[in-house]
Amino acid sequence: MGDDALADLAQLAADLGPVLRPRGNEEFLQALVETARLVFDAAACSIALLDEDEEQLEFRVAAGVGAEMTVGLRIPVDRGIAGWAVVAGQPIAIDDVRQDPRFAADVAETTGYVPRSIMAMPLESERRTFGVIEVLDRRQSGGEGAEDMELLALFARQATLAVETSQIFSNLGQALFEAAALAAPGEDLRSALEKRAIAAPRAQTELAELALLFHDLGRLGGEERLAAARIVDDFLAYARKRQR
Repeated sequence: MGDDALADLAQLAADLGPVLRPRGNEEFLQALVETARLVFDAAACSIALLDEDEEQLEFRVAAGVGAEMTVGLRIPVDRGIAGWAVVAGQPIAIDDVRQDPRFAADVAETTGYVPRSIMAMPLESERRTFGVIEVLDRRQSGGEGAEDMELLALFARQATLAVETSQIFSNLGQALFEAAALAAPGEDLRSALEKRAIAAPRAQTELAELALLFHDLGRLGGEERLAAARIVDDFLAYARKRQR
């Protein structure tokens, strides 16, 4: 198979990935932080994920005090307790953040809630680190600190599994070629596949979103599909006129 054919296959797989990706990932993560907050009797709980360049953390879901202001917040990966947990790859529990120089008070203030204590656990698999789960101001009576960290690790593992599965589908082109390289019988073929895996493209976001919309339309009734097809046809006719 020539390099051009491999490139076309990689792009096709990348574009199909978001369509095949399991649905409801954000809803699952949201349910996870809400459950963790209740279990720990905490003021708040959140999950932040690394961006593609692994330079920033974006808080994707949150529950409790300041949740609305927290979701969508982006911070450099080397800032705050959350950033330290990700960079160090280690869990951390701080009972008084005011005494810890790693605490980013200015970031906390933007959410409208400055915690007293923080527990943070990186989301990581054997392949890579994906982000971090944080619990703010957990109960001060009941379980010991070590027991709380073990419990938080359970939540972190569930979140990691969901995020990793979602990203594998999103990066399906790269995943397919990595798998093929492992199974390739000859060194030359293995080398070619590994090279293509490194260069495998990202999904073309707009096309992937359109494919996902049509996937959802396919699950509706005939009348709904016909109406949607007419709307798309009218839009294409309008767009073609504008291009002339």
